[in-house]
Amino acid sequence: MFELPSGAEIQSIIAVLKANTGFFIPEIYLSVLFMAVILVDLVTKGRKNNVLSITTLLGLLGSIYFIFQQHALPSGEIFFGMYVIDRYALFFKYFFVVSGIIAVIITMADEQFNREVKSMGEYYALIISMVIGMIMMASSGDLLMIFLSMELVSFSAYILTGYFKRNRRSSEAALKYLVYGAVSSGLMIYGFSLIYGLTAQTNLIKISAALAAHGYDPLIMILATLLILAGFGYKIGAVPFHFWSPDVYEGAPTPITAYLSVASKAAGFALLMRFFYIAVPRAALPAEDVMGIDWHALLIVLSIASMVYGNVVALWQKNVKRLLAYSSIAHAGYLLLGVLLRDALGTQATLFYLTSYFLMNFGAFYVVTLIANKTGSENLEDYRGLGRRMPIAGAALTVFLISLVGLPPTIGFIGKLMIFSALLAKGSLYIWLALIGVLTSVISLYYYMLIPLNMYLRDSEQPEEKSFNPGLIANILMSFLMILTLWFGLFFTPLSDFARYSSAMFGLTLQ
Repeated sequence: MFELPSGAEIQSIIAVLKANTGFFIPEIYLSVLFMAVILVDLVTKGRKNNVLSITTLLGLLGSIYFIFQQHALPSGEIFFGMYVIDRYALFFKYFFVVSGIIAVIITMADEQFNREVKSMGEYYALIISMVIGMIMMASSGDLLMIFLSMELVSFSAYILTGYFKRNRRSSEAALKYLVYGAVSSGLMIYGFSLIYGLTAQTNLIKISAALAAHGYDPLIMILATLLILAGFGYKIGAVPFHFWSPDVYEGAPTPITAYLSVASKAAGFALLMRFFYIAVPRAALPAEDVMGIDWHALLIVLSIASMVYGNVVALWQKNVKRLLAYSSIAHAGYLLLGVLLRDALGTQATLFYLTSYFLMNFGAFYVVTLIANKTGSENLEDYRGLGRRMPIAGAALTVFLISLVGLPPTIGFIGKLMIFSALLAKGSLYIWLALIGVLTSVISLYYYMLIPLNMYLRDSEQPEEKSFNPGLIANILMSFLMILTLWFGLFFTPLSDFARYSSAMFGLTLQ
């Protein structure tokens, strides 16, 4: 029978919350920033200026200081085991904040917002709320916190996807995203309820201990595993949970498409890795790591299906945003190759690959935004002759696409090399997985290179070709991202070392 807590118990809970607040400073700061942006919007309502965007940029930059301060904190659980502080979580905190900054910069460059939107206050506030939610996803150590943080991210993403209210494509994308998201969330929470019913625990470490000590009903665990995997698979956009991706990526505002393809996907992987590494009982052999079903085999199937399907279907796409959407499905497959290894080298490779994906995908979408501003189109055929009319944009986009293929001397090559090297180090079955990864990367070379082919080797059908200048700031930012993509392809040791440093999770020792 449920009993209300006594006064002494309430005082004890309050004392713990007060003691743990110091570990939660970045999240509190971002929550204050969220409210500050709304207040600034109320003050500047109806005025055409950059106050909101500058406030958001400076606010997100300020949060990096508070995140950096957390390196001095010891790893551990706070708020009764619901939240985790460790180096793994810190990596993703940096990742999501910088992703939010880049999304704001791309938004400032997107002229479609001037035509479609009157008020931007809610937009920037929702980007901040997504940053908060994704940070909480990466730091969740409890099933309840996992679900709450995922829903915070999802609700913000639904609204941002349909932010162009008068645009039919945007509204349709938001509706599809909402429907798929609601179904996947329902499936996942039902899977969580089955896990709780068997273990009487919601903390990931305690779930692992309970399953290892007391066993489980195989039939119920099979059902729970599939339901939970449906939720995580939807978030990372892996086959067969990918159906929302192409339509949402095509219909959403381009900055949000970039944000979802990079940050939201990374948040899904942050959750998947923490759950798979900690909550799933670990045995001597990978095939024995079960929760009534072989998680290792499931991730292998998802990885192969995503790599093959994403790359093959992308061959027929004529819309550049839709092409990049299918390519993101394929990249989810490459990332799963690192996750399923469940060791230190695989984790390091996965974190490095996410960093490389961040640079090349944000860079590609930024250039696509600038081209759409000038041409009014995202169609592949309209890229003819753009290499001459927009030389810096053409060069930058070519570098980003080469990096997405995984060719030297780019950071994308190093990312795939680390993933495949980690697989080869395991031997046997993993050699075949590496081979499939290489072959599917060869397929991607065709559709990625169609874009530079149109830009440089095919003439425009327009009778008069005029130069398009995206502006000084846009050219500087494109050049900066392009240089970083090439620089870290040659001098990758600092990023690799940081990925190794960040692979440490609380409650787990990776071999």
